[in-house]
Amino acid sequence: MKRGEMTAFISLVFVLLVGLIGAVIESASVQTAKNYRRADMDRALQSVFAEYHRELLAEYDIFGIEAGYETGTFSFENIVNRLEFYEAAGMTQEPEKLQLLTDDDGQPFKEQAVKYMKSRMGVDLVEELTGNCAVWEEQSQQSGFYEEQGSDISQELDSKLQEGESELPSENNPLENISNIKKSNLLQVVISNPEQLSQKQISLGGLPSHRNLQKGIGRFPTKSDAQGKISSLFFCQYLLEHFGNAVDQKKENTLSYEMEYILEGKESDQQNLEAVVKKLLLMRSGANYLYLLTDAGKQAEAETLAVSLSTAIALPVLTGLVKQAILVAWAFGEAVMDIRALLDGKRVALIKTHDTWQLQLSGLLKLGTAEDQKEGMDAEGGLRYKEYLMFLFFLKSEQVCTMRALDLIEMEMKKKPGEETFQVDHCVTKLQVKSKCKIRRGVNYQFSTYFGYE
Repeated sequence: MKRGEMTAFISLVFVLLVGLIGAVIESASVQTAKNYRRADMDRALQSVFAEYHRELLAEYDIFGIEAGYETGTFSFENIVNRLEFYEAAGMTQEPEKLQLLTDDDGQPFKEQAVKYMKSRMGVDLVEELTGNCAVWEEQSQQSGFYEEQGSDISQELDSKLQEGESELPSENNPLENISNIKKSNLLQVVISNPEQLSQKQISLGGLPSHRNLQKGIGRFPTKSDAQGKISSLFFCQYLLEHFGNAVDQKKENTLSYEMEYILEGKESDQQNLEAVVKKLLLMRSGANYLYLLTDAGKQAEAETLAVSLSTAIALPVLTGLVKQAILVAWAFGEAVMDIRALLDGKRVALIKTHDTWQLQLSGLLKLGTAEDQKEGMDAEGGLRYKEYLMFLFFLKSEQVCTMRALDLIEMEMKKKPGEETFQVDHCVTKLQVKSKCKIRRGVNYQFSTYFGYE
């Protein structure tokens, strides 16, 4: 008789081997099914993000899905419906993170704008502009010094005149004329054709910077290269390229002076331009005043006139004070000429010299009157209006400017046919979704999928 132990052992091994092979096949089958579901979701999510707003990209070089889908109502369900259309059906979708164009005061919008300008300009070109930042900071300090000095001199002169119960004569007195200009509509003084000023105005109430916005979910990391002075220069260049201003207008747009709105945020083109002009006048007055303090010839002219005015009221002791007041007024008058030049598309030197000075002291008496026909000069090597707007941009809150730019984008998009319900806070730029599905009976699977405009 033969024993059968070996046969029984092999049978047991065979059973175990078959079980192992079955388990491997089952595991591979489940894993394959998971891979298919992930692939389905990847394709569907990429297809959804391929439905970016075409007009938004064409006009402003910004990517975003308008998740209202022409309904005017933002809902994640709108995105889920599109995912199911692109063969991601049979899964439950839950947003883990969702970023909108307006989140964090428009940071996603700024990041895309900075990336676009980097690809257009290159870092080296913008780094050349960083040298101006120190000059702008210096001119900002000069503006503050001029304003403080002007206020102190004016108050002291008024006090001395009251003590002496006198008034400076109105004849041949530029101080009175400059005082009247400052109280008047400055646009009428600095614009050569004030009748051509834009009459456009808007209502601020419903704009993104003024309404309660739809918020995203969770937070994506902020790009480090979208922070700092270099990125601010890139962003400012983006704004100057895509939005009009008083010199380079986009007359077909809702507002013609768009950069002025971004800087000031007022309801009408004229209000925004006037606010910008006032700041530029202060900036230029400070630089002009410091130049006058170094020009012995112009100081002598101012002193001669001061002697004449002080002697006329028998208070020669006021000569020094009147002289300083004349220098302050003269610096402002020269600033008026600077703004005229800028708004005519000409260049104005950051730092004045004898050759770039425009207004004679005698011209200060005619400034802003019917006899005033003088135009600003074009200073070789100077800066144009756009470049001075960059200076004002660096004095503003970047977040405020970002949201006002989004105001303008929304207004322009709403003018497109079929886009009346467009809202920038409905524009999705990044999305991370948790998907849950059933692979087969007793086997459930959940996974995360991410896509974003980087």
